[in-house]
Amino acid sequence: MKRIGLLGCGTIGTAIAVAIDDGTIPRAELTQVYDISRDAAEGLTAKLSRKPTIMENPHLLSSGPVDIVVEAASQGALTDVALSIIQNRRDLMVMSVGALLDESVRSVIFDAVREYGVSVYVPTGAIAGMDGIRAVRDELDTVTLTTTKHPDSLRGAPFFDVHDAPDIDSIDAPTTIFEGPAVDAVSLFPTNINVAAILSLSGIGGNRTIVRVVADPAAVTNTHMIEAAGEFGRMQYTIENRPSSENPRTSRLALLAAIDMLRGYCSDDGLGFPCT
Repeated sequence: MKRIGLLGCGTIGTAIAVAIDDGTIPRAELTQVYDISRDAAEGLTAKLSRKPTIMENPHLLSSGPVDIVVEAASQGALTDVALSIIQNRRDLMVMSVGALLDESVRSVIFDAVREYGVSVYVPTGAIAGMDGIRAVRDELDTVTLTTTKHPDSLRGAPFFDVHDAPDIDSIDAPTTIFEGPAVDAVSLFPTNINVAAILSLSGIGGNRTIVRVVADPAAVTNTHMIEAAGEFGRMQYTIENRPSSENPRTSRLALLAAIDMLRGYCSDDGLGFPCT
């Protein structure tokens, strides 16, 4: 039985907690949770038949009886808590993978992972095909991600505060609102574009991976088109995800990928596909 701590009780955290509680993730026990909002943590535990302990401080998540802490909160939360989790010799599963495109954050976390002998796990999120990108990463010249979402899915992104962008409610046709390197995209759209970080880490990095964000009021799916080319040849593929019914910013595939990775981690053979 694997003991799991959960950082973040929003859409993804709730999906993971329910999957543990109802046996979708077997051989797992949710022992403790934390959210910056006490109400969110209490709302989550109320849905569960097996009640985890609500921790008063995120750093306490890894000091109790846990094998792995699942981060499902935010890039800031990951940056704040990751080192203490690793120093307590707990494994870590990262959902806010955009934080890892900051070279200083990535280097601190991965250096600590090597020092303390634990693993960091990164689900594939809302995209697929990362095995192919990893296989040809040394022969890649260009990687481009075009993400198309309904404007409501992009509402509230920091991008709209710092850029001269069209008003989100005035967009009445497909509009490219951002084009630039992935390292910028993940900071401007921190809850919308984790796929860019996953693609960058699998391929040629956040400065060379180009991201386009398209707002389309007719979109009924979150669509990610990936184009990669280099000495190996060329690949192009498209993923169309249904948004989560609870939160349009989150693709259902991202929830399923997180649950599947945790299921592998908790299985008898322990296969969880760590990124370290």
